[in-house]
Amino acid sequence: MFAVLKTGGKQYKVQSGDVLKVEKLAADAGEKVQFNEVLMLGGDKPVLGAPLVDGAAVQAEVVDQIKGDKLIHFVKRRRKHGSQRTKGHRQQLTLLRITDILEKGAEKSGVKAAIGAGSVAGVAVAAAEKPAKKAEAKAEKKADAPKKAKAAAGGDDLKQLSGVGPALEKKLHEAGVTTFAQIAAWTEADVADMDEKLSFKGRIEREGWIEQAKEMTKG
Repeated sequence: MFAVLKTGGKQYKVQSGDVLKVEKLAADAGEKVQFNEVLMLGGDKPVLGAPLVDGAAVQAEVVDQIKGDKLIHFVKRRRKHGSQRTKGHRQQLTLLRITDILEKGAEKSGVKAAIGAGSVAGVAVAAAEKPAKKAEAKAEKKADAPKKAKAAAGGDDLKQLSGVGPALEKKLHEAGVTTFAQIAAWTEADVADMDEKLSFKGRIEREGWIEQAKEMTKG
């Protein structure tokens, strides 16, 4: 069986298992989408839509969001006064794998409808998802705050180390370093890792943090 579907102002003849590129859809890789604009179903008993086939749909899995080949547009005018120019453009596309062709029951499938990213509906979907993601990130940050505060509260006052102020202490806490015992146990590899991760630029050895931390743990 094959189907002719419409999306992005174009028509595509597809079969189950086909991989095709369409105008960018408002969907992420791995999501399943459903095309409800089916113009024709082919096979033993072809069905033509008027203009759409009632209850039919094509389901597909989003493989990736990609860009098409670069298209060169050369503009040349009769009067040559700086009016010649070359413009390049790469169309944003969605790579799909066709999974199912439904002859009927599309409205009850529960699969998300395929919506063009540039359409009014697609913009509305993106606008609705953005605050949700922002709120989710904010909630995660808020949930992590008590853990960091607890770790900081249960640790040592790292500001006692030479050259360590509130800002550096905060960086160390964020890296999971809260006690003198941790610093005293650092190896050369740990020092190099901290230097690179927190941009200390040799400060650990220069200020002698390890030796100071060992003395602090003794006391």
